[in-house]
Amino acid sequence: MQKINYQVNEKGYYGEFGGAWIPEMMFANIDELRRRYLEIIQLPEFIKELDQLFQDYVGRPSPLYYASRLSEYYGTSIFLKREDLNHTGSHKLNNTVGQILLAQRLGKTRIIAETGAGQHGVATATVCALKGMKCVVYMGALDVQRQAPNVKKMKMLGAEVVSVQSGNKTLKDATNEAMRDWIKNPEDTHYIIGSVVGPHPFPDMVARFQSVISREIKAQLLGKTGSEFPTRIIACVGGGSNAAGAFYHYLNHNQVELIGVEAGGKGVDTKDTAATLLVGSPGVLHASRTMLMQNRDGQITEPYSISAGLDYPGIGPLHSHLHKTKRAKYIATTDEEVLKAALLLTRKEGIIPALESAHALAALEKLKLNENDVNVINLSGSGNKDMETYLNAFNF
Repeated sequence: MQKINYQVNEKGYYGEFGGAWIPEMMFANIDELRRRYLEIIQLPEFIKELDQLFQDYVGRPSPLYYASRLSEYYGTSIFLKREDLNHTGSHKLNNTVGQILLAQRLGKTRIIAETGAGQHGVATATVCALKGMKCVVYMGALDVQRQAPNVKKMKMLGAEVVSVQSGNKTLKDATNEAMRDWIKNPEDTHYIIGSVVGPHPFPDMVARFQSVISREIKAQLLGKTGSEFPTRIIACVGGGSNAAGAFYHYLNHNQVELIGVEAGGKGVDTKDTAATLLVGSPGVLHASRTMLMQNRDGQITEPYSISAGLDYPGIGPLHSHLHKTKRAKYIATTDEEVLKAALLLTRKEGIIPALESAHALAALEKLKLNENDVNVINLSGSGNKDMETYLNAFNF
C-alpha cells in the first residue's frame, strides 16, 4: 500500500489541492517568498528569536488542561489545549510572530492583513507595534460591527483598520482587498495571511508556525498520561490554521483520529452554512485550488456562521487533502449546538470559549466516546470578543 504524503510538495500542492494560481502582477511577491521562506525560518538565529518570543512574549507553552468536570459529564477523558491563554487571546499570535520575523529578514517595512473575528487583526497589529512597522488591516464591514472590541484594540495598537464594503462584507471580501493592496505595493509590503489558505507558500508556512501546538501536545500528553498519542484531536476549521497546528505532528500517526469541525450555521441542508467540505466542490479561491462553496456556474456562494472567524467560503488545501484521503474526519455543528457547548464549558470549567472554539466542543455530542479514550480539544481562542453575541443569545 502506497504511503500518502501529507506535506506540501515542491510545487505547493497537497495531492490535487494547493498551488499558486496567481495573476502575473502578484508573481514577484509570491516568488520571493517561495524562494526564501524555508531558508530563513531554518536559520539558527531565526529559530532562537522565535523560540524566545514564544516563551517570553506569547506565553508558550500554553497549558494542556485536564477538564475534570467536562470529562465526568461525557464519561471520557478530555484535555483542553489552552491557546486562549496566549497573549492576545488566541492561537493567531503563533503565526504573526513568525511572519513578522520573516518580513524583517525580507527587508519589508509595511504589513497588511485580513481578519474576520478580529483575532488575527489584533495579533498582526500587536507584532507590528512590537517591531515598529506600519500596519493596515482589512476587515469586512459586517465583522467591524460584530467584533467592535477587537477593532478598538487594533486601533489602539496603531493599526489602520479598513472597513470593506463589498460582497457580504466579511472575511472573503477582506481577503480580496488585502490581495489587491499587496499587488499595488510589492516592494515594501508583506502580507501576513492569517490562516493556511492562499497561494503557496502561505499554507505550508502558516502550518509550520502553528505546528508548535501539536509539538507541545505530544510532550505534555507524555507527561500527563505516559503516551504522546491521544485517541483523537478535535479542532474547529474555518481556513484551518489552528486545526493544522494541532494535527501537524500527528499526520503520519494513523492511530490518532483527527476531527475537524466546520461551521454548520443554521444547518448544512440550508443556504445559511459555512461547512465548506460538507457542501462544497473543488475550485480556485484566493489563488489556491481547494474545496469551496460555489454554484453551478462557479460563482462563490456566501457563507454564514454565528462565528466571524469561520465565516469563509473555502478551506486550506491541506484540509481538502486530509478530507479526500480520509486521514481526517470533518463534521459540522450548528449555531444552536455551539451556543449550548459554550455555555456548558463555561458552567463546568469556568472557561468562556471563543465561538470558533465552541464548534470543536459541540462535536463531543456527535462522537462515540469511550471511557478509556483520551480526547484533546484545541481551545483556539478566548470568548471575550464574543460576549455581546453570548449575552444576546442567553438573555442574561
